[in-house]
Amino acid sequence: MCENCGCGGEKSFNDKVAEVIDSIRPMLQNDGGDIELVGIDEENNVKVRLQGACRGCPGAAMTLKMGVERLLKERVPEVKEVIAVD
Repeated sequence: MCENCGCGGEKSFNDKVAEVIDSIRPMLQNDGGDIELVGIDEENNVKVRLQGACRGCPGAAMTLKMGVERLLKERVPEVKEVIAVD
């Protein structure tokens, strides 16, 4: 059931991805960073932009792959890869 409108429909792929990104955001904000969902391509690659302290952090690549990508694939199995963009 769709939580937003109660229509009984399933959430779209984009909505599921955005929901996971929103759930990750507070953890990054606690460390002075943030994440922005830039887009999703036709191959289900999720493009994100790390912001704030995350942008230049040496651990950003690990955060992206071991944190963001892992959670997205776990909760939305159709996700192929998470790609950081500038």
